[in-house]
Amino acid sequence: MIELEKTYLAKKIPENLKSCVFKEIIDVYIPKSSEHPKLRLRKSGDKFELTKKDLVNEGDASHQEEQTIILTEAEFNDLNQQLDGKKVRKIRYFYDYNGRTAEFDVFQDDLAGLVVVEFEFATLNEKDGFQMPDFCLIDITQEVFIAGGMIGGKTYKDIEDNLEKFEYHKLFLE
Repeated sequence: MIELEKTYLAKKIPENLKSCVFKEIIDVYIPKSSEHPKLRLRKSGDKFELTKKDLVNEGDASHQEEQTIILTEAEFNDLNQQLDGKKVRKIRYFYDYNGRTAEFDVFQDDLAGLVVVEFEFATLNEKDGFQMPDFCLIDITQEVFIAGGMIGGKTYKDIEDNLEKFEYHKLFLE
């Protein structure tokens, strides 16, 4: 499956975001020894999977080939216990924006204060013609430092210098 998406740092959190549908996501990126792992073990609400992502075009993170294996909860739990990976926990809110779904990832634990917004697209034309919403600060789709496998196991302090380059300020759901 080909995934087309754009990723933004959030500038602000919409007032009604807390009333939106949400789910907890736990990602474990493996192998831990890799600087940027391509394998991801995921618990997404009550769904479990193992996914591998590869760039379709080198240097373009907005266009990736994704291979996914659906897992049972028991399989997820066994793998999660056996694998030493880079972990990330976030709450994903599904926000309606002009007939599209904005996925607000509100990071938890050691990455608290980081909020990223993703949009997925059906075609390259949709992706390429999309205009950044006013609640977004900047397009970070091509920024490697913030890719899931790169921030797994890190703290906000670890990526703070990169975020400051974009004048990003911590955001919290109130």
